[in-house]
Amino acid sequence: MAIYGILKAINGIINAIKGIIDAINVIINAINGIINAIAVIINAINGIINAIKGIINAINRIFNATNGIINSINDIVKATNDINNAI
Repeated sequence: MAIYGILKAINGIINAIKGIIDAINVIINAINGIINAIAVIINAINGIINAIKGIINAINRIFNATNGIINSINDIVKATNDINNAI
């Protein structure tokens, strides 16, 4: 009977070790979940930054195009003045 008791005790130790390993796996999975969540947040922030850059670039293009229009109008005015002066 002593052998049976010893075997049951060893089995209990093995089960306790399995429980510890399972708990460690739960902790590791939780840490991985946190890391993945942080990665998602970082990617979202990068997406927002890229969107803001795109908006800024679009605004700059609008300004550049507007300046081009103004320069063209100025050229037309200068050319018209040159024609008037020539006449």
